[in-house]
Amino acid sequence: MTREAFVTRMDHLLKLVRTEYGLSQEKMALALGISKKTLVEIEKGRRSLGWTGAAACGCLFGCSTILANEFGGELTDLLRSLGLDDLHPVYPRTMGGRVWWTDVESRQGWRIQRNIISGHYRLLDEHDGRVLSSFHLEELQERLTQEVAVR
Repeated sequence: MTREAFVTRMDHLLKLVRTEYGLSQEKMALALGISKKTLVEIEKGRRSLGWTGAAACGCLFGCSTILANEFGGELTDLLRSLGLDDLHPVYPRTMGGRVWWTDVESRQGWRIQRNIISGHYRLLDEHDGRVLSSFHLEELQERLTQEVAVR
C-alpha cells in the first residue's frame, strides 16, 4: 500500500467513520481541523484529505470498526509504516500480533509478521519489540539476517 492508496481509501471511508462516531459534519470538521465546506467536498469526492488529513483521521478514529476491518486492526502501525518508510526509527514494544498478524518467518525468537489486511510487514525482536516496519519484505529479511548473525 502507498500513501496515495491509503489517502484514497480514507477519503471514501470518511463519511462512514463520521457516522459510526455519531458526529455531525461540523464536529467532524472541527476534529480534523478543516472547514465544514472542505469536509463536505471530501465526502462528495471533490477534494481529498491528503496525507496529513488522512493520517490525522486514522489517529483520531483508530478505534473505528470500519477502519479496523478495512486496514487490519489498529492504524498506528500502518501509519507508522507509511509515514516513516525508509527512515528506520527505534520503535517501542508491541503485544506480539495475536489478531491481525501472521508470522512470515522466524529465527532465534525474531519474527517477521505480515498484517493480514493491509499487507505491510514488521520485524519483531525476541521480546516482541518492533524493530522495523515496511512494505518491503526483502528489507525485513535482510535486517533479520543481520540481527541473527550478530547474536
